[in-house]
Amino acid sequence: MKAVHFSTGGPLGLVDWEDPVPGIGEVLVKVRATALNRADLLQVKGLYPPPPGESELLGLEISGEVVATGPGAHRWKKGDRVCALLAGGGYAELVAVHEDMLMPIPDNLSFEQAAAIPEVFLTAYQVLVYLAKVQKGQRVLIHAGASGVGTAAIQMVRKIGAQCMVTASAGKHERCLRLGADRAVDYNKEDFEEEVLEWTSGEGVEVIVDVIGGSYLPKNLRCLHTDGRLIQLAFMGGALVDGIDLGLILRKRLHLMGSTLRARTLGYKVQLTNDFMRDYWDLFAAGELVPVIDSVYNWREAEAAHEYMASNKNQGKIILVIDGV
Repeated sequence: MKAVHFSTGGPLGLVDWEDPVPGIGEVLVKVRATALNRADLLQVKGLYPPPPGESELLGLEISGEVVATGPGAHRWKKGDRVCALLAGGGYAELVAVHEDMLMPIPDNLSFEQAAAIPEVFLTAYQVLVYLAKVQKGQRVLIHAGASGVGTAAIQMVRKIGAQCMVTASAGKHERCLRLGADRAVDYNKEDFEEEVLEWTSGEGVEVIVDVIGGSYLPKNLRCLHTDGRLIQLAFMGGALVDGIDLGLILRKRLHLMGSTLRARTLGYKVQLTNDFMRDYWDLFAAGELVPVIDSVYNWREAEAAHEYMASNKNQGKIILVIDGV
C-alpha cells in the first residue's frame, strides 16, 4: 500500500509501505479519510513517538470501509462504513483496527465528516464525563475553543446542560458561539481571568479544559470555583511554570488532572468508545452534534496541511482525503 511517511523533521511524502494484516479480533479497513492532530506535528519533530508496538505512521483517526476481517472478528462485514480512533497508522490506504474500536458512520455523514469525529469527540467525552464529571448547570472554561477538541467540547457541554466560556482569537468567536458557547474571550486583547470572574460574579468556574499550560496555570487556578477541576491536555505555552500558589490549591480543594488518550490500553479505549456511543452517537444522525471541519486536503498535500495547522488558523478539523495512487 501507499502511506505518508517522513524522516524526523523532514518533509512528508508518499512511500510504499507493508500492508497491515488483521490479527485476532481485528478488521482491515480501506481508509477514505483521516484527520490531523497536534500529536502528528509533534511526532514529525521526534517529540511524540507512538506507543510501543503501534504503527510508526502518523494518523490517530480514520474513516473508511471494511474490506476484510481477521480471526475471531464477527461484528462487521465487508463494505460497512466505519470510523475509529487509532494509536497510529491513519495516513495510509489500509489500517487494521480492533473490531470493538469501530463506530458505524451515520448515513447523513460523509467519510470526511466521519474522520473528524473520533479523536476530538472521544477526548472531549473522556475529559468532560470521565474526569471532570461536568453536571447540568455548572460552568466550564474551554481554552482554544475553536480547536478540534474545543469545538467538540462546546457541543457536549451544551448537551449536558452546562454553560461554557471559550478563549479564542476574535476571528474565531462566531464559530464558537454558533456551536453553543455562552461567551467568547479574545486572548489577544482580553484577560480571561477578569472575564471569567466577571461572568461568574467572582465565584469562578467548576471546570477548565486547557491545552496551553505555561503562564495560564496560575490564572486558571484563580479562575476555579471551590472543588474545581482543571484538566490539562497539552502544553502549547510551555510545561514549566513559576509562581504557583499551592495554598490556593489547598484552600479551594482544587483538582489538577493531566490526560492523554493515545497510550491508553485497548480495554480502556474500547470502554470509552462504547460509553460515548451509548450516550452521544445517535445525536450525529439527528444533527444535534456536528463534526466541525475547517479544511480538506488531498493526502499528497499532507505537508501543506501540517504547515496550516502549525499556523493556528484552523477552526475545527483539518482532513486528509486518501485516494488511490
